[in-house]
Amino acid sequence: MTRIGRIGLLAPSSNTTVEPEFYRALPPDVTLHTARLYLTQIATDSIENVVRDLETQARNLASADVDVIVLGATAPSLIKGVGYDREVIRRIEKATGKRATTASTALLEALHHVDAKKIVLGSAFDDKVNGIARNFLEANGFQVLDAQGLGLVDNLVVGRLDASTARDLARRIDRPDAQAIALACTNWKSMEVIDALEQELGKPVISTAQACIWAALRIIGRTEGIPGYGRLLRELAPA
Repeated sequence: MTRIGRIGLLAPSSNTTVEPEFYRALPPDVTLHTARLYLTQIATDSIENVVRDLETQARNLASADVDVIVLGATAPSLIKGVGYDREVIRRIEKATGKRATTASTALLEALHHVDAKKIVLGSAFDDKVNGIARNFLEANGFQVLDAQGLGLVDNLVVGRLDASTARDLARRIDRPDAQAIALACTNWKSMEVIDALEQELGKPVISTAQACIWAALRIIGRTEGIPGYGRLLRELAPA
């Protein structure tokens, strides 16, 4: 019998978007298995505390014999600056013996994959958290030409936003010299508008949910392109 691929997802407890976006994009023979880390507010103290139960929930996922574990949360995987995402990965891998990645790690790798050095950043975050995300990207070698957020803190409110809010913000922040547009926050619907945005703006659009799916599939060795969600997934290539 062919082995079914299994992805373990660590999602913030109030996130209502990342799982549906995974489900829609994943191939039928790759299954998703989710554990939750408590978070209701996208504020610095809450974000730092979200990884408190990281090892426990990661071990729960590992017991389902998943092939990879993804921390599908953007701000919690970059809140402490450059290198913090790698620290989180090490914690998961040490606790479980499974390969792991995070939303912010996947975003960095995806931007490198499309050869984008000058980018613009859109997010659902308030100015403080958006600034932390900008600093993280710049510390990892990217030139962030503009960074704007929607100013939101309540994560349930973010999850209720229509994908048109991501489309509109991407259009607003785009610049001719930007080589890619990054859309940060896995609870912010965006994947359904990425294809149209790329055709309209003529450059890659990378969302953190899309990057998580891409990174997880590469880690488990999948190379079949997935249409409908932008260049990154359409041109899926091995890690």
